Amino acid sequence: MSVRRLLIIEDDAVFARTLARSFERRGYQVRAITDPEELDAAAAELKPDHAVVDLRLGSASGLTCVERLHAIDPAMRIVVLTGFASIATAVEAVKLGATNYLSKPANSDDIEAAFQASGEGDASVELVAHPTSLRTLEWEHIHQTLADCGFNVSEAARRLGMHRRTLARKLGKRHL
Repeated sequence: MSVRRLLIIEDDAVFARTLARSFERRGYQVRAITDPEELDAAAAELKPDHAVVDLRLGSASGLTCVERLHAIDPAMRIVVLTGFASIATAVEAVKLGATNYLSKPANSDDIEAAFQASGEGDASVELVAHPTSLRTLEWEHIHQTLADCGFNVSEAARRLGMHRRTLARKLGKRHL
């Protein structure tokens, strides 16, 4: 069996280190970076076949990292992790080349299962109706608008009819 190479792009250094250790114990060769600016150098050095990308990297979007990684190797298994899950960002992540999209908290078992998923949908999954909260609808609308604007906060605020600082504050809050 060949060595599996994993690149972790996560701005929480403690979580990145913990995740890296867990995957090293599973036989992966791992490199963790906290700054998306290091992506090209890390990818050239490691030549990863797997990647874990945090959706929110400080003020940057992990979606740009997904797009760059997919351009480097379209066969790479990319899992996006986020504490700010929304339908809009999940759709954009998959369009840009992510294999899977997981909400935090996710552990290494969840991530490895996502890597090994066939990439095909499961038509037998149970359909459960959950009423969507107003906060969730607002969050999804904001993220869809952000995605439509190429993650330009000023333009998204203009389209949403709110002040840029108000939108920045909303984006800075953890969505539960």
